Formats: sequence, structure tokens, C-alpha cells
Amino acid sequence: MSDTIEIIKDQIENNSVVLYMKGTPQFPQCGFSGQVVQILKLSGLQNYMHVNILENPDIRRELPKYANWPTFPQLYVNGELIGGCDIVTELHQSGELATVLAAVK
Repeated sequence: MSDTIEIIKDQIENNSVVLYMKGTPQFPQCGFSGQVVQILKLSGLQNYMHVNILENPDIRRELPKYANWPTFPQLYVNGELIGGCDIVTELHQSGELATVLAAVK
């Protein structure tokens, strides 16, 4: 297994919430990443790990293979892939995201 996959596994296993995104929460570099950041903010989540895939080309290349999810952003909560922008938006609108985030370790 590649070192990059090991780094990804470590990030996901050792952080309650991880957002792989384009840019940073303070300066998103795509609309989809910005939308997920806003949803997390609206959900009251202040502290979470983010990984700027634009600055981490190895993670950008390997994470879709690891996750079997081709696009970014990717949100992980308690070690599980929640999904990308569309799914996070749907979960937020239905109220389910609040339940998922309430279980943050």
C-alpha cells in the first residue's frame, strides 16, 4: 500500500471530521467546497480537519481510488465517507446531517 494511502487512512481514522476540499475553509477554491464549508458552519461545526487537495497532489490522485468516490469535496465523519456536496446538502436540508454530526467523537 502506498505511503499516500497510509496518510489518508491515518487522517480519516484519527480525526472525527475530515473535509478533503479545494482550498481552505477560509478561502475555498471551488463553489462545491465553499458550499460544504458553509453547511458545516451552519451546522455549528467549528473545528474539523481540512485537507487542501490543490496543495496535496498525491492525495488528490489517490483519495478517489481509496474512497471509490471520484469527486471533491469529500466529507468524512467518524471514519466514514458521508459524501460530496450534493449528498451533504441533501442531508443538511433533511436534518440528517445534524444527527450525523451530533455523533462526532
